[in-house]
Amino acid sequence: MGIVPQEAIRQVQSLMDQVEEPLKRTFQNVHQGYLVETLVRFLKAREWNVAKTHKMLVDCLNWRVQNEIDNILAKPIIPTELYRAVRDSQLVGVSGYSKEGLPVFAIGIGLSTYDKASVNYYVQSHIQINEYRDRVILPSASKKYGRPITTCVKVLDMTGLKLSALSQIKLMTLISTIDDLNYPERTNTYYIVNVPYIFSACWKVVKPLLQERTRKKVQVLPGCGRDELLKIMDHASLPHFCKKEGSGSSRRAENSQENCYSLDHLFHQQLYNYIKQQSLKREPIELIKQGSFHVDLPEPAPEGTEIAKTIESELHKFGNGNGMPHSLDALKIADI
Repeated sequence: MGIVPQEAIRQVQSLMDQVEEPLKRTFQNVHQGYLVETLVRFLKAREWNVAKTHKMLVDCLNWRVQNEIDNILAKPIIPTELYRAVRDSQLVGVSGYSKEGLPVFAIGIGLSTYDKASVNYYVQSHIQINEYRDRVILPSASKKYGRPITTCVKVLDMTGLKLSALSQIKLMTLISTIDDLNYPERTNTYYIVNVPYIFSACWKVVKPLLQERTRKKVQVLPGCGRDELLKIMDHASLPHFCKKEGSGSSRRAENSQENCYSLDHLFHQQLYNYIKQQSLKREPIELIKQGSFHVDLPEPAPEGTEIAKTIESELHKFGNGNGMPHSLDALKIADI
């Protein structure tokens, strides 16, 4: 049915050869030498429709050029105290690698508060992590393992998820939309751990709304997921909240250097130092000014909006029917 994959790849590649030079330059930062794999990711996101894939790619490249995304890794969030506040309230990090060489991203859905900085700083930080993943982490992993590594594994920690999160659904939907439009098919599998009842209830109504290829990527694990995750990664690569059954997540692990959310963790130290070094190549330190990197924010896709509304509706049922506090920050699954 429809066009065969190899022919679709050839057609999209031919169309991309015709785009203007500024788009070709930013496309280099997108594919990092793995052109076919990149075309396949975008084709999957558009169900192998060549015309829709071409439009998606051109729209993505125009967004990158118009918002100077190629320069975002030279725009540090300063002062450091502000960046630490972002890290303490937008819980994400890299804990290690799977046995197949895929980076393991940990995301603290339940305990992220997004209340220490403006929306623009959180969006900037999210895009910087995406770009660092795509331009530094994945190419390095590909060289190390001698094969293209173009996806990652994500472990989503639901510890602390409360009804107080309704105000965060809009921001999470916005971030998810940025990923859907510009960083598609970067996640191999989503593992969801430390699941409270509220998530289980919402998941039942959200799951049918997801596209089939997304549903197949999601695995809800019992407890902290340690035993299941050890099948695909070594103990050292487990996120800190998965290392002790029943321990749950925390903004602060016993050692902040083991807590992959923390600015003190090796991943965030490397990321922040990389951004500062890139900024110094562009302008002297005394000229680097405080201020967020503003990005044009997309309108949420209909699917994302429907999911957000469904979650909100379910949460209101909890708040109204069970006498629980009214709200729930960030239930929409990170960037599915």
